[in-house]
Amino acid sequence: MDQLKLTKLIAITLLVFCFASCSKNSKNNTNYERISDFNLDWNFYLSEEDTQFSEVDEDAWKKVQLPHDWAVENEFDSTLVYNANATGYLPSQGYGFYKKTFKKGYDKNKVTYVLFDGVYNNSEVFINGVKLGFHPYGYSPFYYDISKYLNKNGEDNTLVVKIDHSRYADSRWYTGAGIYRNVKLITANKLHIPVWGTFVTTPKVTSEKAMVNIEVSVKNSFSSEEEVVVSTAIFDANDYEEAIVETKLTIGKNSQESINQMVDVIKPKLWSIDTPSLYKAVTSILKDGVEIDSYTTVFGIRDINFDPNKGFFLNGESLKIKGVCIHHDGGLVGSAVPKGVWKRRLKILKEGGCNAVRISHNPASNELLDLCDEMGILVQDELFDEWDNPKDKRFNQNEKSVDYITRGYGEHFQEKAASDVHNVIVSHRNHPSIIQWSIGNEIEWTYPRNAAATGFFNNMSWNGNYFWSESPYSIDEIKQQLATLPKGKYDIGETAQKLSKLVKNLDTSRPITANCILPSASHLSGYADALDIVGYSYRRVLYDYGHKNYPDKPIMGTENLGQYHEWKAVLERPFIAGMFIWTGFDYMGEIRDPWPVRVQPSGLLNTAGFPKGSYHMMKTLWNDEPHIHFATQNIEKSLNKINKQGEIVAKNPEKWKNALWEWQDVNEHWNYNKGEMISVELYSNCDEIELFLNNQSLGLKTLSDFEDHIYKWGVPFTDGKLVAKGKKDGIEITSEIITAKKAMKIEISSEEKVLKGNNKDVAHIIVQLTDDNGNPVKTDDKEITFEIVGNAKLLGVDNGWKKSIQKFQTNKNTTHKGKTLLIIQAMGEVGEIEVVASAKGLPSSSIKIEIN
Repeated sequence: MDQLKLTKLIAITLLVFCFASCSKNSKNNTNYERISDFNLDWNFYLSEEDTQFSEVDEDAWKKVQLPHDWAVENEFDSTLVYNANATGYLPSQGYGFYKKTFKKGYDKNKVTYVLFDGVYNNSEVFINGVKLGFHPYGYSPFYYDISKYLNKNGEDNTLVVKIDHSRYADSRWYTGAGIYRNVKLITANKLHIPVWGTFVTTPKVTSEKAMVNIEVSVKNSFSSEEEVVVSTAIFDANDYEEAIVETKLTIGKNSQESINQMVDVIKPKLWSIDTPSLYKAVTSILKDGVEIDSYTTVFGIRDINFDPNKGFFLNGESLKIKGVCIHHDGGLVGSAVPKGVWKRRLKILKEGGCNAVRISHNPASNELLDLCDEMGILVQDELFDEWDNPKDKRFNQNEKSVDYITRGYGEHFQEKAASDVHNVIVSHRNHPSIIQWSIGNEIEWTYPRNAAATGFFNNMSWNGNYFWSESPYSIDEIKQQLATLPKGKYDIGETAQKLSKLVKNLDTSRPITANCILPSASHLSGYADALDIVGYSYRRVLYDYGHKNYPDKPIMGTENLGQYHEWKAVLERPFIAGMFIWTGFDYMGEIRDPWPVRVQPSGLLNTAGFPKGSYHMMKTLWNDEPHIHFATQNIEKSLNKINKQGEIVAKNPEKWKNALWEWQDVNEHWNYNKGEMISVELYSNCDEIELFLNNQSLGLKTLSDFEDHIYKWGVPFTDGKLVAKGKKDGIEITSEIITAKKAMKIEISSEEKVLKGNNKDVAHIIVQLTDDNGNPVKTDDKEITFEIVGNAKLLGVDNGWKKSIQKFQTNKNTTHKGKTLLIIQAMGEVGEIEVVASAKGLPSSSIKIEIN
């Protein structure tokens, strides 16, 4: 590397061992015990007015544990409709103060950093009264060196974080407010590997051998030149050493140098969606034979490639990206999402066949990325939702609002974008799950010239032509428009090039993309020139147009509808790598329906993580295993009718081809009035299904008979049991629904049986009302009261219904379709937790969970 030639370092590779039979290595520790969890024992105060933390009375502070979101603690407020429907009706306006006292003495031979993975937003950080800096972006990680400010007299140190969230409508979705991601305290020798100081890549990968490159930064904060040995050992998931490399380094005083180390791993265990094998690179700094610093980097060995004609390849094998977009809130926990909540959500998505997530429209937390690494889920990590020009937070199209509360990150983009891009990329780039960097989301409409150039955007209908029509202007006409329309202060192509260059200066191992809402203009404005892959936002109608006119540019869907027609378009085109459905889960914000709708209900699952019909549809498309799901509805309310021949048919046979975000109105029960004609839909990938009502066959049908991929029967209702017997590739499966009687029991279950007493682990407690026979009751609802006995705290309750405005952080919740969710979190002690659920007129039910 040219950089190395210009430095004073003497880098001589001494030794590389690649072991065919591996052995344990005692140096495999975890970051040299230099990282401390800094999430416990904080104090919090929320002020309506701007003030200073020194003016807050001691009695006004309350104890909190990080991560913390103060907004999710509030009641839904209908009076905020106009100003906060974009963020979900939860009040979050104010100035939040977080304070922590801790013991850490000044040491002339050590450095101490405080690392924040995310603070929303406009944060100022102080240590012992000294301001360390201002960080406006709510989604990028940042850190401060607090070494020289630590008390030298043995007194406690005081760290204060002030958050200005007076601009509470500054986003188009729920942001939360507070220190909502993890905080760590890092202490190391003055001669050390700095924060985010390693970068591991795998430039050559085969099943026989992988070349692993480790770029290591070394920082010397001493006022003398130092000679050290930098040693990196590679360990597999079982902690067996695969290879080791050592490099001598002479580093000048008060300087930082980088070296590259290269090793081969023989017969590597490749990271993939089915076998997400991980390795560790343990890098040590040795002075005079003594280890003075150690830094662990988790990475994966894998190869990715996007081909403009053949799509996406992982480790040389073709793979369709079956993705969903997710926002950063976790439903009832708001934006302070415990790892266990993310784990459950990702698990449900993966069970549905999903293999990728797009983190929209902001960078992910490192904890979420860790899970994607561990679980084998591909990631598109997105940087920004707005660039030079602001977006309208209320109406989600043209910038119309100019008032104080809607000013967002666009206010800081010119000054802060470069540093935020740097922090995100260097802190995330070791995650093997990340396969794309997205530099922006639907940016085009904030540049009027680009929006006008298609002759389309300002005249589109959200229910029609935008989704199904090409631009009314030809390529030559769009070029002419771009050449003659007046430019604004900023040019979209120039800004895209700047961002692309910033990313590639830090990482060239992954392609750059963006979610383009006007790709016909973006291909010509210079925007697409900055992208390795052009992402199309709801523009499947342009897939063939894009491939024909720009054959050397890979394209794919980066925001898509959760409908069969979207996936069909991908399957029929090998050159389309895949798609990302909007969205995996319902999320708070971007509300388009009247109060009390509190969410954008486009998710495959609701906010409680309970699946909808669209989830089951995609599961049948994305999985090879046979699956059958029942959906029923009164024929008049359904999309179907009974024709003159007595057959069930679609009222509009073409409607499925233009279905939008929200799934059709269907039920999951068999409870209707006697004789009422019911539309029975089965979402299945079975080749054939025979339906039975009370053991009487209603006929055998084949999937090939249904263009919309939905089996249909018209069934006059009678009490009893509907049974579907399906067959796929010779494998037989059965699914059934039963008429339920009156709710008589509370069935309580936990998805987690044992928790660790670590102040982190969570349990998802699900309540389902049942009749006397244990059949789920989905047509009756009760208010459930939860009692928690033992060392755990209640994080919240939620039934997932889009119109539920019940407070999250309470022990009471009314079921929806007979069901609701409670999440509890273990504290720091071992023992047993009992959760008791009760409802008026029903016997209580309980469950016990062990804490160890």
